[in-house]
Amino acid sequence: MAEESENADTPVEFARARDAIRSATVRDELRVTEIPAPGSLAPYAIAFAADVGDVGHEDDSPDGTGRFVLLYDPEQPEAWDGPYRVVCFAQAPLETEIGIDPFIADVTWSWLIDALGSRGAQYAHPSGTATKIISSGFGELGGEPDGAQIELRASWSPLTADVGSQFEAWGELLCMLAGLPPSSEGVTVLRRKGPRA
Repeated sequence: MAEESENADTPVEFARARDAIRSATVRDELRVTEIPAPGSLAPYAIAFAADVGDVGHEDDSPDGTGRFVLLYDPEQPEAWDGPYRVVCFAQAPLETEIGIDPFIADVTWSWLIDALGSRGAQYAHPSGTATKIISSGFGELGGEPDGAQIELRASWSPLTADVGSQFEAWGELLCMLAGLPPSSEGVTVLRRKGPRA
């Protein structure tokens, strides 16, 4: 069963990675909360939720939301090629015209890879999916405008316990998907759906 324990049984390597994430610096626009980690993916895990903007404790942000999980297995599963694996999720609304762009999924994935690269993250075996969702209302919702969302699910294998930069890269991606200006130059901002509150 996965656990995020503080006792002497916690492997030193996992404790270092856990502490690197906890000491990472994220953008001011993100509200980050440590949450219970999944119990069936690895012997040790730590998980975080993040929302863009100021929202209630139990609510996902309408501007963007995500999850970040670090898994640790000292047996080093073959598919991971090491003891660590990150599993993450990011989601944000889009303007419908952006949502139908055939390249938006490619752009979303490239932003994650660029964010990891710009922070010098050491990792291997990245994989994931970027899904664009277009919704139209019918019946009593027929008067609602069409909506669009982008959703990224990704995983990769950190090569060292220094995973704070990878956590920061995920936070940067989440803010960019929500339409916030990037913290680095030369990146185009997506327009989010509706006015920002």
